[in-house]
Formats: sequence, structure tokens, C-alpha cells
Amino acid sequence: MRDIEPLTWESTYAIAEALRQRHGAVSLETVSLTDVYRWVLALPDFDDDPALANDDILLAIYREWLEMTLETQG
Repeated sequence: MRDIEPLTWESTYAIAEALRQRHGAVSLETVSLTDVYRWVLALPDFDDDPALANDDILLAIYREWLEMTLETQG
């Protein structure tokens, strides 16, 4: 059994990857920072204080997700 390190707000790349896997069918143009916040809190491996989130962190996660999406689209 492998130990999975919990996700924290500092794990922007790993969070973005998890969101891409769970919500890959959504159009990123329609995703708000509120959506990102709610979806991060719903991730099973997320373990951090929700009150520590701010727009800069949420935007960093969104940007990582966008970059991943653009890379896979080619």
C-alpha cells in the first residue's frame, strides 16, 4: 500500500492535475475561482485549512490546469 501525501494549498500542480482528472470535460472558460475553491475542497486527498485560500492561490491552480490542458491539446 502506497502512502499518498496530502494535498495542501502549496501543491498547485498536483491539485491542478487532480482537478483536470475529475473535471476534464468542463470548459475552462466557464470555470470561476469559486468553482476551483469548491472543487479543491472536495478532493479526497486535500488536507489544508480552507481559510488559507486566496485569489492568488486559486489563480495559480487555475493557470496550472490551463497550461496542462493546452499542452495536451497540442
